[in-house]
Amino acid sequence: MNGRVRPTFRALAIRNYRRYAAGALVSNTGTWMQRVGQDWLVLQLSSGDGTALGITTGLQFLPMLLLSPYAGLVADRFPKHRVLLATQLSMAVPAALLGLLAVTGAAQTWHVYLLALLFGVGTAFDAPARQSFVVEMVGPDDLPNAVGLNSASFNLGRVVGPAVAGGLIALLGSDAEATGWVILLNAASYLAVVVSLRALDLDRLQPATPARRGPGAIRDGLRYVRRRPDLMMVLTIVFFVGTFGLNFQLTTALMATEVFDKGAGAYGLLGSVMALGSLAGALFAARRARPRGRLVVGAAVVFSLAEIVAGVLPSYLTFALWLPLVGISALTVITAANATLQLAVAPEMRGRVAALYMMIFMGGTPLGAPIVGWVGETFGARWTLVGGGGLALVGTVVATIVFTRRSGLVIRAHFGRHPRLDVRAADPVLSQPERLAG
Repeated sequence: MNGRVRPTFRALAIRNYRRYAAGALVSNTGTWMQRVGQDWLVLQLSSGDGTALGITTGLQFLPMLLLSPYAGLVADRFPKHRVLLATQLSMAVPAALLGLLAVTGAAQTWHVYLLALLFGVGTAFDAPARQSFVVEMVGPDDLPNAVGLNSASFNLGRVVGPAVAGGLIALLGSDAEATGWVILLNAASYLAVVVSLRALDLDRLQPATPARRGPGAIRDGLRYVRRRPDLMMVLTIVFFVGTFGLNFQLTTALMATEVFDKGAGAYGLLGSVMALGSLAGALFAARRARPRGRLVVGAAVVFSLAEIVAGVLPSYLTFALWLPLVGISALTVITAANATLQLAVAPEMRGRVAALYMMIFMGGTPLGAPIVGWVGETFGARWTLVGGGGLALVGTVVATIVFTRRSGLVIRAHFGRHPRLDVRAADPVLSQPERLAG
């Protein structure tokens, strides 16, 4: 790699991460292919019933909301490498069953509901293990870069996967059976992750000390976060941004159809533009050596203001040209919050904190989407962006003020001029593990 490339892709110099990232890119593309295939299958089976589509999405995300605390404990208690091998199987099997049912013409709507729920269970246990495994491969110094590259991989899959899926479904006849082949390809994509995990040099990993066995481990994780104002601030910001700001599938659809009077093609183009902006944001994030809490706050403010501006832009063209900035700022919030949390917590708590992060980030969607939808129906499509951005901005400002005042020492220790300060020295909870265990 030359000198200009290395800052962005430096984590790829680590062999274990390079192998892992290759498998993850294949799997990310397959996951986005299944999202398109599964949605199209539901619409085919239900004669275009949007309620059935909403139920499918809700069932797939429900386990993330309900099981994340247990999934985080599993990630902290067992070797993450082994957990990830198991979760690949737990996601591949439901995908393969759904694909076979669709290909053979036997699929019914309730099949999709059940298998989406089972797929969601696998995803709920996969997410915290995957999030907290990265630092074991690359170490704390390269973690921010790896988090940015993971986001870039996810968004590259978001650009490529739907396009490939849509093309294959159209090529194969656009019926329910056609979606089955797309879903089967996603099931096969998990093999790439399994192969990459099997190829890792386990001696080069930096595993955390397993969490203690016995009752109260989940409660310990919640108590740990509650006693850390710095973590509470980041998680609260993530809640407001994720719940009220990141509803682009709904808000851009309303803007395209109701405000700008455009069709499905123009709406799809907005999604691609947003994904490209998100990809750029992820690559910018990968160049940062080490994020700080102030970056989370600043990016959340910029994102909120950018979303408010998007809501008042006068034309489809200006709206489309502005969306990349919204995508870049949104990904900056997400990647900075993710890396900041992982670097600020004790290694033995990483899985539980990552699970809590995912639960707040993903679990807020069922709460925020109906509210944003009601705002759009009552006040107009523009207010979905203006109101969502406004709530995200207010939540960010209030969280920053409240939690900074609660413990200015901890905030400065983690997020100020000494980013490498030992967190155990800065936090009395960490320096007294017997209190945490009690």
